Amino acid sequence: MADTMTVSVKGKNGYDILFSNGFSDLAEWFRADEDMRQRKICIVTDSNVEVLYKDSVLEALAPFVGVLEVFSFPAGEENKNLLTVQSLYAFLIERHFDRSDMLAALGGGVVGDLTGFAAATYLRGVDFIQIPTTLLAQVDSSIGGKTGVDFDAYKNMVGAFHMPRLVYMNMDTLQTLEGRQFYNGFAEVMKHGLIKDSRYYEWLIANMYEICDREPATLREMVKRSCEIKKSVVEKDPTEQGERALLNFGHTLGHAIEKNSGFSLLHGECVALGCVAASFISWKKERISMEEYYEIRDMFVPFGLPISIDCLDVDEVVRLTYSDKKRKGKTLRFVLLDRIGRAVLDDTVTDKEMRAALEELNFKEEDGE
Repeated sequence: MADTMTVSVKGKNGYDILFSNGFSDLAEWFRADEDMRQRKICIVTDSNVEVLYKDSVLEALAPFVGVLEVFSFPAGEENKNLLTVQSLYAFLIERHFDRSDMLAALGGGVVGDLTGFAAATYLRGVDFIQIPTTLLAQVDSSIGGKTGVDFDAYKNMVGAFHMPRLVYMNMDTLQTLEGRQFYNGFAEVMKHGLIKDSRYYEWLIANMYEICDREPATLREMVKRSCEIKKSVVEKDPTEQGERALLNFGHTLGHAIEKNSGFSLLHGECVALGCVAASFISWKKERISMEEYYEIRDMFVPFGLPISIDCLDVDEVVRLTYSDKKRKGKTLRFVLLDRIGRAVLDDTVTDKEMRAALEELNFKEEDGE
């Protein structure tokens, strides 16, 4: 039986988040809507997820959908671009998809962001649903209607706000994730506790072993709480005019590190590094204590996330931050911590402070002794 959470966005249609096991409840959602039998659905996925889940989703939906199509593209952040979107547009046009039809994003954050952007722009907007299969997508990117693709390797530089009709979370998919991909999502989980809920942060630490062992009940509770936090922020600020910007904790430097690495590091790994750097700046600005900084830093380690990086090009990372879409005029908008569980926006972070934080991340020979 699926658990349900509803996201209500002022001036827009709300949507449900369903937490379930398997795809049977997804089939029930489609069966409940008689109009689906007259619609075409295009499942958009990548080459990794297609092998794992395409057949199961097709089998679940086939009795309740008029026409099912599948568009698959090669997995990887490097394919989250306008060329892939162009190929998807051509696929939809050739198969005569119109405004009454729908896209379904089956996969992780790359698939969800790209599908949502295509849905927002094809024929000036068609419906889509999110079926996130990674921890990162379940707790973060599938919720809130932010869609987009990378442009010239700049993260999510082209995008649109476009709310899904449904977010369907098959919790069983978390059990098939390779270890690095599983922990990739945990950076966003930890971020939610740090910016909004100190008790949740403490719960994550207390349940560390159950989370790492992927105990199903613990994972379900964790994902639901993270979704509650993101839902509450998105409902208040759907288009990131104010409070929603707090969700960018760790992302300003994290995105720059990600680009500087040539995307050899995963998004969540870079967000973890960005969270450590932002916490360091928070300490140096006397917003949090030294003890709090070191606890935050060290708590990423048990969850398989990096807190240092080898041979970081500090000057280049600082330069790249000024291409961040969250810049306000000539000022970088940072998210810092006032305390664990409370984040604030700060427009006063200097290049010198960023460099100091990045030097703190830089792997030193003595670190490995």
